[in-house]
Amino acid sequence: MNGLTSVAVFALFVALMTAGCASVPPVTTRSLLAEMTDLDALAEFPHPPYACRQFSSYDRASTTPDDPETWFANADVNQYLRVEEHAGRKEWVMMDADGPGAIVRIWSANPAGTLRIYLDGAETPALEAPMGDFLGGKVSGVPEPIAHLRSAGWNSYLPIPYARHCKVTSDRDGFYYHVNYRTYPAETAVTTFAADDLTSLAPEIAAVAAKLASPRDCGARPSGTWTTTSDQESWPADLELPPGHATSHGFNSSGPAAIVELRAKVTAPNVEQAARHLLLIMEFDGQQTVVCPLGDFFGAGPGLRPYASLPLGITDDGELWSHWVMPFRKSARIDVHNLGSDPVRLTLHATPSRREWTSRSMHFHAGWRIGREVPTRPFQDWNYATMQGKGVFAGAAFAIANPVKTWWGEGDEKIYVDGETFPSHFGTGTEDYYGYAWGSNQLFTHAYHNQPRCDGPVNYGWTAVNRWHILDRIPFRQDFRFDMELWHWWEGRVPEMSVVTYWYARPGATTNRTTPVPADLRVTTLPPYVAPRVAGAIEGEEMLIVQKTGEVTPQGIDHCSNDQHLWWREGKPGDQLVLSFPAPAAGRYHVFARFVMARDYGVVQLSVNDQPVAEPLDLFNERVKVADERPLGVFELHAGDNVLAVKIVGANEKAEPKFMFGLDYLRVAPAE
Repeated sequence: MNGLTSVAVFALFVALMTAGCASVPPVTTRSLLAEMTDLDALAEFPHPPYACRQFSSYDRASTTPDDPETWFANADVNQYLRVEEHAGRKEWVMMDADGPGAIVRIWSANPAGTLRIYLDGAETPALEAPMGDFLGGKVSGVPEPIAHLRSAGWNSYLPIPYARHCKVTSDRDGFYYHVNYRTYPAETAVTTFAADDLTSLAPEIAAVAAKLASPRDCGARPSGTWTTTSDQESWPADLELPPGHATSHGFNSSGPAAIVELRAKVTAPNVEQAARHLLLIMEFDGQQTVVCPLGDFFGAGPGLRPYASLPLGITDDGELWSHWVMPFRKSARIDVHNLGSDPVRLTLHATPSRREWTSRSMHFHAGWRIGREVPTRPFQDWNYATMQGKGVFAGAAFAIANPVKTWWGEGDEKIYVDGETFPSHFGTGTEDYYGYAWGSNQLFTHAYHNQPRCDGPVNYGWTAVNRWHILDRIPFRQDFRFDMELWHWWEGRVPEMSVVTYWYARPGATTNRTTPVPADLRVTTLPPYVAPRVAGAIEGEEMLIVQKTGEVTPQGIDHCSNDQHLWWREGKPGDQLVLSFPAPAAGRYHVFARFVMARDYGVVQLSVNDQPVAEPLDLFNERVKVADERPLGVFELHAGDNVLAVKIVGANEKAEPKFMFGLDYLRVAPAE
C-alpha cells in the first residue's frame, strides 16, 4: 500500500467516489430490504460504494500479530467501547460510528438486557427491545427468519440505515456480540431508519421473510428482468466420466449473459469420494475463476448432507444446486475432470440467461484450500484466501475432520481490506462467524448460514459449516485477505480441514488459491467414535445405587473414562449416597478413584465397607476438572459386592454451596 494507512486509503476512496453519489437514489430501509434476497446485485460492484466493517467483543489484548502471546488472546466476552450513564442507568456501548451507514447484521451468543439503537445523535433510541427477543425474531415487525436463533446463535439481519451517526448499547453486560455495518461516502443520501418503518414496510418485510424461509424458491432471477439466451444449450442428461477423463461445455453468445443456475448429481459406488475427485473448473471471458472439487463447491463439504440456503443447496435425494449469478461478457466455459480412480456418472445442467455487462459487472470466483495434518500448536492464522483486484467477498464454506470430541473452533475471523494492517473484522470464535455459538453440534439451516454436518458425539468427526455475505457483503478495491485462527483446545494434529471461498471481482483479479492435484482430493475417513476407558476402571455411572437422596444420573464430561461420570446433586450436609462395586475375590486391595471437581461440588467423607477413608475429600475447583487418580487406601473386600459410601460433610469456603459430587471411576488392585 506504499505506506498508506487504511484510514488514508478509505479517505481516498471516499474522495474518488463522492462525485458519483449525488445521482444515486437514497439508501433506505426499503432499498436495503430489497438487497437481502437479490443475488444478481452481488455481481455488480456497489453503487453507491461503501466499506463494510465490524464491531465485536474480541479480546482487546490482541493488538498486533507481531506478539503471538497476545494475538491469540481468547477473553472474547464483555468487551465494550465504554460504559455510559443514561437516564439513571448504565449502558454498555457496542458500536459507535459516524454515518452515513447501515447496520447489516447483529449476532450474540448470550444476549442480555435491553438493546437500544440511537441514530443521528438522538437522545431516545429509534429501536428499543429486549436483546434476546430482538435477535430471536420475537419483536413485532422483525419476524423469523430475518432475526432468528440457530444452534445457540442469535442473529438479526434487519437493515438499519442512518444518515449521520449510530450508537448501539445494552443496559446489561457480560455477553458476546458482533455488529456488522456499512459506511458510505459522506455525500451519500441515506434516509435514517425510524421505528414506524416496521409498520409502514410490513408487507416488504413479510415478503423478505417468506423468501428467506424458502430460499431455493426465491432463486436468483428478479421477476421480469431475465430472458433465456437464443443459443442456450444444456449438458447431456448423463455423462460417463472414466478415471482421468474430462468433459467441457461452453456458452458463446452474441451478447453478454450470465449462468444463473447449476444443477448436478453424482452417481458412484462412493459418492462422497467421487464428488471430491470431480474437479470443477469454470472460465469466464478467457479467465479461469472457479477451481474447486465439485462436491465442496456446493457448500456442505465432503458427504453432501442436505440443506437449503439462498445461493446453494443439496436436496434429500442428492441433487446439488447453485443460484450464484455468474456474468460473462462474451463467453463461459465449464470443465469437469475426474481425478479419481473410479468411473463416475454425472448429471450436470447449466442455465444461461441474457444479462447486461456494465462497467461495474464482475466475474464470479470460487477457490478451495485444503490442509492435512495441521498442527494445533502453536496457534496460527490459517489463510482462507487472499485476493488482489476490485471486488466483493460473498462467503465461505468450511469443513474439518476432528479426531477428538474437544472443541476445535475457538479461533476468530480476521478480515483485512485494502491494505489494512489490523483487521476491520475481528471476531470472537469460528462458530460465531458462522452464526451459531458455544461449539454447538446441533444441525441447522438458514438462507444465510448453515451447519449441514456434525457427526458427533459432541464435536468428534466431520463438521461442515457455511456463511453467505449477502446484505453484509464486503467490497474491496485493491486487495482482500481472510484469515481464521486455528485455536483448538486439543494439542495434536487435525487430519484434514478445507475451505471454499466465494467472491466477485472485476476482470483481471488474482488470488493465492491454486489448482488441486489428485493427492489433495482424498477424503479423510475417521473411525466410529469409541469412548476411551481406563484399564480396569469400575465406571461410576455403571455402579449399582444402593441408597441415595437427591438426583443421581450419568453426565457426559470430556476426559472422563467412558466420557461420563456419576453425578450426585440436590444433596445437603448429612445426606449419603451408597454404591455397590465388585471385587474379583476376597482379600486385601488397594482402592483407587478419580473424581470430578467444580466450584459447586462439596466436601465428602468416603468409606469402603464401613471403613472410613483417612481424610474428607474437598472437590472444590474454580473450573470443572477431572482430577488425577488418587489412592483411597487398602481395604478388605468381599468376593462379589462391596460398598462405597459417600457422605456430604460440608463445602469449601470458596464454593458455591450446592454440595454436588462426581465419581469418574474406582479401580482395585491386590495388596501385597
